[in-house]
Amino acid sequence: MARLGLIFGDQLNLDHALLDALDPACDRLLMGELVAETEYVRHHGKKIALIFSAMRHFRDELEQAGWSVTYHVFDPDSDIRSFTDLVRWASAAEGVDTLLVAWPGEWRLLEEVRAWEQELGVAVSVLPDTRFLGALEDFERWARGRKQLRMEYFYRPMRRRTGLLMEDDQPVGGSWNFDADNRKRWRGDPPAARPMRFTPDATTDEVLALVDKRIPHFGVLEGFDYPVTRAQARRALAHFVSAALPYFGDFQDALPDDEDYLFHSRLSSSLNLGLLSPMEVCRAAEQAWRDGQAPLNAVEGFIRQIIGWREYIRGIYWLKMPDYADLNALGNDQPLPDWYWTGKTQMRCLARAIDATRQNAYAHHIQRLMVTGNFALLLGVVPREICEWYLAVYADAYDWVELPNTLGMVMHADGGLLASKPYAASGKYIQRMGDHCAHCRYRVANTVGEDACPFNALYWDFLDRHRERFERNPRMTMMYRNVDRMDAERLSAIRERAREIREQVERF
Repeated sequence: MARLGLIFGDQLNLDHALLDALDPACDRLLMGELVAETEYVRHHGKKIALIFSAMRHFRDELEQAGWSVTYHVFDPDSDIRSFTDLVRWASAAEGVDTLLVAWPGEWRLLEEVRAWEQELGVAVSVLPDTRFLGALEDFERWARGRKQLRMEYFYRPMRRRTGLLMEDDQPVGGSWNFDADNRKRWRGDPPAARPMRFTPDATTDEVLALVDKRIPHFGVLEGFDYPVTRAQARRALAHFVSAALPYFGDFQDALPDDEDYLFHSRLSSSLNLGLLSPMEVCRAAEQAWRDGQAPLNAVEGFIRQIIGWREYIRGIYWLKMPDYADLNALGNDQPLPDWYWTGKTQMRCLARAIDATRQNAYAHHIQRLMVTGNFALLLGVVPREICEWYLAVYADAYDWVELPNTLGMVMHADGGLLASKPYAASGKYIQRMGDHCAHCRYRVANTVGEDACPFNALYWDFLDRHRERFERNPRMTMMYRNVDRMDAERLSAIRERAREIREQVERF
């Protein structure tokens, strides 16, 4: 009997391990658009449309390359709702006794896969996920015996291993990290270089109509312009390297009020779908530096996001799951405000970040970390609630990448496993990096009072509430010196203002 290879919707790469292991002359591939995958969180409509359209285009590429593909089109009235249903149906229909899959991107799917041999009576072989540079076993060896896992010390051996931006055994430019050069505020010059837009073809239009009519979702479908094929993703990469990469470094942390993308690449969705490989993206950026077309601080910062953070975050996820998902080291108990879904808040920075998210299924890393994430941290939101929000609303979000970034880096809910300090900041940081505050109903200069920026009281209250945990952290010494300068009356007023915000957060 033939073997069957199941391709998950975020593994759309032609160097897929299944394609090397199977024979197109006698084996089949299986893909499916499944109701269960649209329902476990309230996904953004553009995220669903991106995945379904990319899957259909990838199916067509596979068939053109000679593969036989069994493809289940989304049908909410069908009995085939989950991957288990899909495999049961295909195995029975086609007489399959061996199923091959690549390592999935989410723990819940791995658990589902591991149950199939007993539940469905089919032999299951799990192959490596070739969308990454490092094996999970390599990360586990690197992490073994370390009390703290820090990306910087993972990133350096990755640079040496890949040879990216290296001269013999040393980093080009004499430094591993040029982050200090990447914190400029953008004031309109040079003009923003937005990501390349792609007009939907007939396949994508069909998917958009399906999502609009038959799938409950978050966000706005209108204006869908994501790359849905490898050819389009490669064009998007070339556009970023030539138009945006030269300025990406300088302004990667900027928070302009009137630009959703600025010089960011929006390539993460293509990387996480498998349409682009990490090395081809990094090599393209490195070549731009070698050709004198982009400065070192921009190229190093961009490459670090991919071979540093992306690989490191995935390693953390698989090393610590499933218990990691339930961590809540700070004891947070505040529900996520409803306006995270509606965008109806008077805080300009949050309103803009959430509006961009609703419109684009995208926000750049500083909007996620220092605006929506920072507020959730200061407010004390239950980690699982904010994690589910990030997983739902962004087109590039899958559990392996979203959970450690949100629970660990944004919420510090893992107690410092991933990050050495919480990324907590007052409204002053947001004012320094952009011009949201100039358009806000609240005054960033004020900490207490009805017109005071809510970030400010929440920030000082956060430090006060968690003093025992953080005051000995050498990276937070200056923060606590500033707390110590406050007299008892001011600290009491701050606590009262923070209590008011937490209790009445929906009106802010």
